[in-house]
Amino acid sequence: MAVYVMLTTLTDEGRKTIKNNPNRIKEVNKEVEDMGGKILAQWAVLGEYDFVNVIETVGNTTITKIALELGSRGTLRTVTMAAIPIDDLIKSLK
Repeated sequence: MAVYVMLTTLTDEGRKTIKNNPNRIKEVNKEVEDMGGKILAQWAVLGEYDFVNVIETVGNTTITKIALELGSRGTLRTVTMAAIPIDDLIKSLK
């Protein structure tokens, strides 16, 4: 399984949705699971991004599908990065 860090920024519409229905966050997490992802960790953050999500999937195709589906709704924008465990990186360099 592959792990990804997804940074999300809410649009104006997304902020309205969360304000009116805070549980929508958990509903979206369930939708991510239905698309083949597993939320390993999630934080609301201050600054340039609104949420940091750590998501496990089978690979690039699945995380791309998730990012495209979520982004197509117009309520958020994403930046997604593959996360490589340090031990795996060190092993690959030997």
